[in-house]
Amino acid sequence: MANSSSLRGVESMFANVAGLARVKKTEVSFTTTNWLQGSDVRINAFGLGQKVGESGVLGLMVTSISYGDIPITIVDQPAGGIGTFRPTSSNLGLAYSKEFSNSIFGGIVVRVATESISNVRASGFCFDAGIHYVTGPTDNMHFGISLKNVGPPMKFNGDGLAVQGLLSSGSDQLTIQQRSERIELPSMMNIGAAYDLNISELHRVTFAGNFTSNSFTKDQFMLGVEYAFKKMIHLRGAYLYEKDITDDKLRETVFTGASGGISVDFPFGPEKGNTLAFDYGYRATNPFSGIHQIGVRLSL
Repeated sequence: MANSSSLRGVESMFANVAGLARVKKTEVSFTTTNWLQGSDVRINAFGLGQKVGESGVLGLMVTSISYGDIPITIVDQPAGGIGTFRPTSSNLGLAYSKEFSNSIFGGIVVRVATESISNVRASGFCFDAGIHYVTGPTDNMHFGISLKNVGPPMKFNGDGLAVQGLLSSGSDQLTIQQRSERIELPSMMNIGAAYDLNISELHRVTFAGNFTSNSFTKDQFMLGVEYAFKKMIHLRGAYLYEKDITDDKLRETVFTGASGGISVDFPFGPEKGNTLAFDYGYRATNPFSGIHQIGVRLSL
């Protein structure tokens, strides 16, 4: 995400929680993502932000992933035909963000993550933290840094790790409980910067860049630009780069680099201080037919 240094509102809980401090009073969002079109994987995310006191904001985030129906296979029936199961992943987070001054914003998220199938389950917790620094003659320069998924390893447990067999005599049955290896969380660090070019009261162009250091995959660089008209229509485009991303044989990611999106904000209420917004985003991939994301936000 190229604009990790300038995100604001509840959506910032997913990239840099410091931006949550920009919630004016109450903000609610819901997003559904068709992850890798054709894979039947869908991600639903809900976010809530509520102003507390003069400078603090509490946030709640819930994310769930549906992988669709997967055929059940066993040793005796490797071709399936005995039903299906549905893996699930969920993520629940509680956040707090604060405006420390007119220029410095910071926050933290504590999250509980679970992954399961019908007979195996893993759960764990982690935290995210982030900070924003705003400067410039019109607060048009933004800098940010965030850490994500920092926590102890997860481990799978359940009846699905048990294997039943017979002793060599063939008369007595044994149940062998296997142990799962611990899974390290995919921690990452984002460092970003953005610059707002305020052409007039009607037009703004923002240039943004972000560097992501991943613990298990290649580091990534992203550059993006956003055009805003009357603070109502926002057009975005970005390009993600990592080593070998342009080589179909050596590329280690499904992403091919390009992404884009649009947001439309409808002000309403007293002095039009409230906003109802609709968002759409797209990321190009190969294989599959890209990632499509649709969201709605309500700011009061």
